[in-house]
Amino acid sequence: MLELRPSCECCDKALPPESTEAFICTFECTFCKDCVDYVLKGVCPNCGGNFSPRLIRPASLLAKYPASTTRIVKPQGC
Repeated sequence: MLELRPSCECCDKALPPESTEAFICTFECTFCKDCVDYVLKGVCPNCGGNFSPRLIRPASLLAKYPASTTRIVKPQGC
């Protein structure tokens, strides 16, 4: 099950579960659309893979399967 991480690993922008601006790689590294497009140029800095839009979990299932609240941010930036 996807963790639905709460923020961009690069700029720490909030990415709530319903965000259409969240992108993930195959390891669920999570970044915002701006960082994916302009900073990372579509390549994950952690694994070298590409990104896909993060799926949106239906609100009715968030209570049973909540999103992660653990923020992962690169202190040195991307």
